[in-house]
Amino acid sequence: MLIRPFVATDLPAFLPLFHAVVDDGETYAYPEDLGDTEIEALWVEAPPGLTVVAVDEGTGALLGSAKTGPNRPGRGAHVATASFMVAETARGRGVGRALGEWVLAHARAAGHTAMQFNAVVETNTAAVALWRSLGFVVVGTVPEAFESRRHGRVGLHVMHRPL
Repeated sequence: MLIRPFVATDLPAFLPLFHAVVDDGETYAYPEDLGDTEIEALWVEAPPGLTVVAVDEGTGALLGSAKTGPNRPGRGAHVATASFMVAETARGRGVGRALGEWVLAHARAAGHTAMQFNAVVETNTAAVALWRSLGFVVVGTVPEAFESRRHGRVGLHVMHRPL
């Protein structure tokens, strides 16, 4: 697996992944009817942020993507944040962990002192377990802040770890 910066030619391969994740209704509160240009504007970060893709080195298939940058501007810019999407066919193969480790190393190298995830759906147990295994802790949960397609209203964890 190769993790590299997202380039414009990645968009056609990323769009089905984005739609599948969002339409599933279990992890992101993005609208389901976004067009290609809106998805690109939402997912592809401008500097100082960065969006990357994980691709299969043998086939070139897009396995997942992550975006990262400062959690807040100005006086909050020393804390990074990130978002992740992994193709259903690539789950359980270490793609999320590889993207998570890459983003943490990138944030550390960029001078961030911590990373904060603002909205990890509490019923997304695979993600919660992954982030805990990478040193994140739940610092709070906003009750019933996410409308899960399968579980109804569930909490959103705020997760944090120092770098």
